[in-house]
Order: sequence, then C-alpha cells, then structure tokens
Amino acid sequence: MHQTEYRILVINPGSTSTKIGVFDNELSVFEKTIRHDSSVINSYETIIDQYEFRKNTILETLDTEGINISKLSAVCGRGGLLRPIEGGTYAVNNKMLEDLRTGFSGQHASNLGGILAYEIASGLNIPSFIVDPVVVDELDPVARISGFSLIERKSIFHALNQKAVARRVAKELGKKYEELNLIVTHLGGGITVGAHKRGRVIDVNNGLHGDGPFSPERAGTVPAGDLVDLCFSGDYYREEIMKKLVGQGGLVGYLGTNDAVKVEKMIKQGNAKAKQVYEAMAYQVAKEIGSASAVLAGKVDSIVLTGGLAYGKEFVHEISERINWIADVIVQPGENELQALAEGALRILRGEEDVKEYPGR
Repeated sequence: MHQTEYRILVINPGSTSTKIGVFDNELSVFEKTIRHDSSVINSYETIIDQYEFRKNTILETLDTEGINISKLSAVCGRGGLLRPIEGGTYAVNNKMLEDLRTGFSGQHASNLGGILAYEIASGLNIPSFIVDPVVVDELDPVARISGFSLIERKSIFHALNQKAVARRVAKELGKKYEELNLIVTHLGGGITVGAHKRGRVIDVNNGLHGDGPFSPERAGTVPAGDLVDLCFSGDYYREEIMKKLVGQGGLVGYLGTNDAVKVEKMIKQGNAKAKQVYEAMAYQVAKEIGSASAVLAGKVDSIVLTGGLAYGKEFVHEISERINWIADVIVQPGENELQALAEGALRILRGEEDVKEYPGR
C-alpha cells in the first residue's frame, strides 16, 4: 500500500540558538543548530521581540540549503510556558499565540516555537502545531497535595522527550503507549521521573525548581527548615538563593561543573568527593524511581532511562543496580527533540491521533 509522504519543518528555539529540522515522515533529511550572536540576541528587550530576527534566519538557512518550503506539509514548534494542558499535539491558535507572547507562565525561548511555527505555516496555508510542552499536566488529584496547604505540587517536566520515548518503547514492546505502565526518567541538566499510567503521567517531580533528585545544575528536594533559615539569614538575596537551587545546585554546587564527562574523569583520577557526589545523584534517582513504582502500585511494565546522562554507562549501572528488581530497565540515551516534534505532527497528519485545541480545559 502506498504511504503518503509528509514533509515537516520542526523548530526548537533555545536561549542563544535555534535548532531546526526537516523530516520526510520519520526520516530526518536536514538538521541544523543555528547559533545566534549573543550581542544580537541581547539587543532585544524581550524574548518575543526576537521573533522576526529568528524567523528570517530560519528561512534564510533553509533557502541556502536548497530546501523548498512550498513542499512542506506542516510546521511544528517546541511548546513554551503555556497554561497547564494534557499531553498531545496541539494546533497553534490565537489563544495560544496570546499566551506565548505575554508569557502566561513565564518568559522562555521555547515560547517562540509556536509563534515561529504559526507565522511560517500561515504564509504557506498549512497547519502549525506544538507537541507536549513542559507544562503538560496529567497529575492525579492526590499527587497535587504537597503537605503544605499554601503550596500545590506542579507538573513541570521533560514532557516532550518522556512521552516520545515512552511511545517508542511501547512500539518496540508491540504495545500501545496507552496499554502500558512505565517509569520514564529523563537524565539531563534537570532530572525528572514520570509515572506513566496507560498514557498519562499521573505523577512527576517538578524538574524546574521543585522537588526530586539533584541533577547536574539543580538542587532538587532540600531540607525545608534549613532552607528557610538560609533565606532569612540575611546573607543572601532572593535571586542568589534561587540561583543556588537552579543553575548552581547539584553537581555545580558540589564540584564546580555540570559536565558529567568531567566528573567521571575526576573520579578516574581518584577524586573521592566526586565519586561520592556522583553516586549520591544516582542514589537519589533510584530512590525517585522507587517512589514512582509505589505510585503505580508495583505494576510496572518497564523502566526507561533517557536524556544525555543516559550515555554514561557507570551512572546508568549505579541506578539500574538499585531498581532492576522492579522491572526491566531500558536505556534510550539522548533527547531527540526534533524527531519527537516531527513524530507528534506526523501522528496528526496520518490521522493516528486527534489534534487538540488549546487550552482545552
């Protein structure tokens, strides 16, 4: 049977770069990371003001590479800091554009993804999408209760990669994502552990500046009383404390680097402190996975380790040794965000899923 070929442009904006890719169905035919001069980026008052500059740069790059955009079937951008929504692929609409431009849940370069996708696609009269943004929220009501009545637990995690990897693993197992219970762990600059129950992430640690394991750059869960004492010690401004929790926490705070390769080199050179801290990070990841298995009442089909740190064999081994009694451990290193965006759009174009409307609640 002849399969329709869809050509999809995907866009993933970062703080000083824009990653783009062109996919023919699942096959990547072109990928590039466009580096932006920091002086140019810093000349714009807000992130959203960069939109026209980034759009022109993308179109110029595609033209230089000889890619005819009139052949595109859809454009898909990285989802930004929107209202909490369930997972899936969303058509970019006016309400979404408004929330991205105003920074409803905060300003971040990823907010440009949906805007750029819409502006390029509308000129070609083709659909534009976003897929599984970081604000995907499918938490069970019981998972929202923190224990402190003034604070509710939030769902902020690596939804795009977690969901994409979960779907791939399900396919490899000959099942649908919605038929499995999985624990998916994204191991990167931030670390998030999601309990995926039949297609929904019913509990996950807040990977931005919330709870969970410490990571290369983030402190994760810290003793609350001691943190309060530190905040009111008079030694730090609010911004300094936040920086110590996010950006200078985790490996950076203990060892002065967020580079796991450097840490592994320090360990090989006999650095006992580096060894202990690195093992502690693996220990905390394993402990969080154990918690997720309790959320799923022990009914776990597979545990998946993904993200950049999953390339580290010793780190993965340290985690696996503690949790492989729960379920088989599957390692899928890297993020493959461009691929995940293309797959999300492709499911809609093929009619395998219904496109969702933002905000949808």
